Amino acid sequence: MSWMLWWSLSLSASAIVIMAHGGSNVTYDSRSLVINGKHKIIFSGSIHYPRSTPQMWPYLISKARAGGLDAIDTYVFWNLHEPQQGQHDFSGRKDLVRFIKEVHAQGLYVCLRIGPFIEGEWTYGGLPFWLHDVPGIVFRSDNKPFKYHMERYAKMIVKMLKAEKLYASQGGPIILSQIENEYGNVEAAFHEKGPPYVKWAAKMAVGLHTGVPWVMCKQDDAPDPVINACNGLRCGETFSGPNSPRKPAIWTENWTSVYQTYGKETRSRSAEDIAFHAALFIAKGGSFVNYYMYHGGTNFGRTAAEYVPTSYYDQAPLDEYGLLRQPKHGHLKELHAAIKLCRKPLLSRKWINFSLGQLQEAFAFERNSDNCAAFLVNHDGRSNATVHFKGSSYELPPKSISILPDCKTVAFNTAQVSTQYGTRLATRRHKFDSIEQWKEYKEYIPSFDKSSLRADMLLEHMNTTKDSSDYLWYTFRFHQNSSDAHSVLTVNSLGHNLHAFVNGEFIGSAHGSHDNKSFILQRILPLKRGTNYVSLLSVMTGLPDAGAYLERRVAGLRRVTIQRQHELHDFTSYLWGYKVGLSGENIQLHRNNASVKAYWSRYASSSQPLSWYKSIFDAPVGNDPVALNLASMGKGEAWVNGRSIGRYWVSFLDSDGNPYQTWNHIPRSFLKPSGNLLVILEEERGNPLGISLGTMSITKVCGHVSVSHPPPVISWQGENQINGTRKRKYGRRPKVQLRCPRGRKISSVLFSSFGTPSGDCETHAIGSCHASNSRATVEKACLGKERCSIPVSTKNFKGDPCPGIAKSLMVDAKCA
Repeated sequence: MSWMLWWSLSLSASAIVIMAHGGSNVTYDSRSLVINGKHKIIFSGSIHYPRSTPQMWPYLISKARAGGLDAIDTYVFWNLHEPQQGQHDFSGRKDLVRFIKEVHAQGLYVCLRIGPFIEGEWTYGGLPFWLHDVPGIVFRSDNKPFKYHMERYAKMIVKMLKAEKLYASQGGPIILSQIENEYGNVEAAFHEKGPPYVKWAAKMAVGLHTGVPWVMCKQDDAPDPVINACNGLRCGETFSGPNSPRKPAIWTENWTSVYQTYGKETRSRSAEDIAFHAALFIAKGGSFVNYYMYHGGTNFGRTAAEYVPTSYYDQAPLDEYGLLRQPKHGHLKELHAAIKLCRKPLLSRKWINFSLGQLQEAFAFERNSDNCAAFLVNHDGRSNATVHFKGSSYELPPKSISILPDCKTVAFNTAQVSTQYGTRLATRRHKFDSIEQWKEYKEYIPSFDKSSLRADMLLEHMNTTKDSSDYLWYTFRFHQNSSDAHSVLTVNSLGHNLHAFVNGEFIGSAHGSHDNKSFILQRILPLKRGTNYVSLLSVMTGLPDAGAYLERRVAGLRRVTIQRQHELHDFTSYLWGYKVGLSGENIQLHRNNASVKAYWSRYASSSQPLSWYKSIFDAPVGNDPVALNLASMGKGEAWVNGRSIGRYWVSFLDSDGNPYQTWNHIPRSFLKPSGNLLVILEEERGNPLGISLGTMSITKVCGHVSVSHPPPVISWQGENQINGTRKRKYGRRPKVQLRCPRGRKISSVLFSSFGTPSGDCETHAIGSCHASNSRATVEKACLGKERCSIPVSTKNFKGDPCPGIAKSLMVDAKCA
């Protein structure tokens, strides 16, 4: 039975499940969440408080609200708040309460995903590493030690939020909570210990008495009253539906992009595709859609999971810096407005679904004769389709949905983007290209003789460092009777990166990848007569964040051999010396009070691996977001005024020879007007003289709208509705609407053509049909203005340049 049919059969029951003890502020039934007695269609967006700063939160939330969102969704990050058992931190970027209160102040709801396991491309999936050392523990299983700590943490978070009266049942903004995260992906691996854990987690969560419903995503066996929800790209097509006819259909993660890993090509997702699947989910009876991510932000410090870059979901509707990623932000805003025009009939109990063709269908919702809405769907991804609905004909573009708030007029089509496109530009404000600007500190290469931790085996990396550092030195020594320039060192590793030194000299590096973590370093050894010292630096670039039995994962060196002439010497079971972390870390070179002259020397242009660099700079003037260009570097980490702005790995190239990320975000709140300290740890042979400082801004805006596009949805919202009929405004027609960021105005029109322009907003040209007054008309409407609107009509351009041909208007303009 399809979940849509299940929903239809359950409508007659109309059962409402009350979740609040002593109140009914937030409930649900088969149709939707019910808030204060009213059914709701809710659009939500994920914004993670630690991936931005408290100074950024109000702006990000306001832009989400302006985009038509009703709620903000966030994980709670256990390892951030309890890095050591019993030691809690909710300060600064970790201030969960402050973040929720800011959301509430702007009139939005909150969906709180407590986890405590979250995955989220966050190191160790949000679990604190000290859990690894709890005797007898098995993560995310019917395991007494894990359940004890999980319950203790969940109770602490809920108690803290209750004390601040942040649940909707207390008048606060939290309307929904999540326990666990995508456990269905790994449940089978735990065999008989999986299902009891699911039941226990659900019972434990409900027993916290928050007064709001709980969800479990990707959990088809979520026990009542917990709602099972969908995560993915196409939940309108893939979701099997609520596992009870009394639960609503909820989409907790509609992915706005595909998360990146080092070495992988950038993969994005179009605004049209996101809108199509969100509209389809709503058409099939869904009532809650959360965009993951709405703002991705920055993985500051060492918070990113293995092989995950510092920049997170930069292709979201709000980019890493908080700038509008157009057309995603604007196109989804139009979608939300169109669906909310249909709210009353959508939430009614009357609907039908029927075929309009082989790959076309209609979903019609009718509250009464005067309240009707329809979604006309073309599943064909290649061809337009002409369909007939209620006596009228409609042209549907490929893979699109037309939304008709009155069952007559198209207010929005998911494939027809009327909002503008934007171009983000990095402007260099300062170059660190002078030798005099830099000081350096050469990292100490430890040898076996100086090691205090020793073992006659290869120790596992994570269990040895306890996640106190990315770095673990493996050292050993051996005697050579004669010099040998032909011996070969072979190291098998499950770490992420490896740097090899022999007698203090660097001999090479190697690394794995997200999809193939095992790798081999093989180098010729320049051995000397007598005692030789081998120092191998194993590097973790984030801890694993997914999969069953996370506590059993291993990393670091697995086998070490040296081939000398015709003999193979295996040093795997041998006396090894170990050192956790780098000397620069131990003396905290990244801090102001640690950067004394005794540690630093004048910069020498002959770079070597494992070097620290520092410089002083002034903050760029203005309010544009600031970023550090590290394109000349290799791999390492950067700090500004003692705060880590994250790892970088510029040398890890994709198949086209390009790095994923070269710019690292520096939040304005990290900066002083002058005298800012920049510290770089470079593992490879990067050149700090190539580093520069820049600002990010939207410098170009572009629109391309045809005469067949629907008018802006906002033109519906100001209309009078008399006796169930709409009194349309005169001149309601499609428009190109351009808007520069605040403080900037349209300074020039780079391209304008009304007719048949070719290309897109990146590459465009005048077509065979072109109105000669195109540029003059647009310049008159737009120059010197922050925003402008140009109707797409022959009347606006004083005549038809080519009668009988479908026309469009393309405008590309510069903001300054």
